[in-house]
Amino acid sequence: MAKFYCVIMAGGRGERFWPLSRQARPKHLLPIVGDRPMVTQTLARLGPLVPPKRVFVLTNIAHAKAVGRACRKVPATQIIGEPMGRDTAPAAALAALLVRRQDPDGVLALLPADAAIHDAAGFRAVLGAAFATAAANDVIITIGIPPTYPATGYGYLQRGERLGECAGKPWHRVRRFVEKPDAKTAERYLAEGGYFWNAGMFVARASVLEAAFRLHAPEIACGVEKIAAALKRKVPLKTALAKAYPLLPKISLDYAVMEKASNVVMFAAAFDWDDVGEWTALSRHLPKADEVGNVHSGAAVFHDAKGNIVFGKRGHLIALLGVNDMVVVQTSDATLVCPKSRAQDVKSLLQDVAALPTGARWL
Repeated sequence: MAKFYCVIMAGGRGERFWPLSRQARPKHLLPIVGDRPMVTQTLARLGPLVPPKRVFVLTNIAHAKAVGRACRKVPATQIIGEPMGRDTAPAAALAALLVRRQDPDGVLALLPADAAIHDAAGFRAVLGAAFATAAANDVIITIGIPPTYPATGYGYLQRGERLGECAGKPWHRVRRFVEKPDAKTAERYLAEGGYFWNAGMFVARASVLEAAFRLHAPEIACGVEKIAAALKRKVPLKTALAKAYPLLPKISLDYAVMEKASNVVMFAAAFDWDDVGEWTALSRHLPKADEVGNVHSGAAVFHDAKGNIVFGKRGHLIALLGVNDMVVVQTSDATLVCPKSRAQDVKSLLQDVAALPTGARWL
C-alpha cells in the first residue's frame, strides 16, 4: 500500500494583508481566520490521513524557524527553507524529490498553507480518494472548487469527461486551465457549469510528477536533479539548495506543467474552501456586527455605516461614522483605510510605502 505524504507550500508573502502581514511574519504565520496560524490549521486538517512525520513544509529560509514553531509536530529536518522564492513549479519539483528520497512509491499532496477550510472531515474524504486514485494511476490530480459566484480573482478548470470513481467520488479529465477571467466571462462560466475554481491543490505519485517535469519543464527537472546528485554525495540540503535553487526558473506549476500535461484529472471538492486572498474575504468569516453587513475583529462601533470590515488590535476602539464598504485595519505601527473595491490593490500600495525614507520599517 502506497504511503501518503503532504508538502505544505508556505512561501507566500501575503502582501494583500498588509499592514498585518509583514515580510518577517507573512500571512501563513498569522491567525487571519481562526485563532491559530493558517499553516498550523493546514497541518491539523490532515488529521490521521497524513501524520506529521510524513509532512514537509516548504517556506522561505527567513521564516523556517517561525514555521517550525507553528508546526512543532513536523520533524525539524522536514521544515525546508528555500533560499529564495521561485514560485510553485520549482517548489513542486523539490517536493517530489524530497518524497521520493523517503519512499520511491510515495504519493504526495501539494497544498497551500493559507486556505480556510472548516469541513476538515469532508476535505480528508476528498483528499483520501485523490491519494488512492493517484496511487493506482499515472495521473496528476487537482481538486476543483465548485464556484459559488462569478469570481474574477481565481483561475478556473474546465471539467472534461468522467474517467472513474473512487470511494463514491467521480474523477474527470481536466479539459483546460483558464486564466482569471473578466466579470462577463466568469458569469458565463457560472451559467454554463462545468467550470471550477483552481485551488492550487495537487496530488500525484512523486515519480509521476518528476516525469511531468522532465517532459514539460526540463530546465527545472535538470536543476532539481543536480540537487539530488549533491544529496547523494552527502552535501547538506541547505548547501545544495543555496547553490542550485536560485538558478531555477521562476514560474508557477500551472504554467510549467499543468497547462501542458495530458494526464491531469480532477475531483470536485465536497467541502468549503476560501483562499482568503485579500481583506474582503474576512466578510465571510468574521462575526457580524449588525444586519447591514458590518463585520469586525477587535472593538468596533458603527453608526450610519454599512458593509464595512474592521480588523483592530485588542484594547483599541475603531469607530466608523457615515462610511460604507470600507476596509479599516489597525496595527501597532500602521493603519490601512481603503474601499473594499480596492482591496486587491494593497499589494501595489506597498511600492509607495517602500519609497518612504523609512519605508522598510513598515514592510
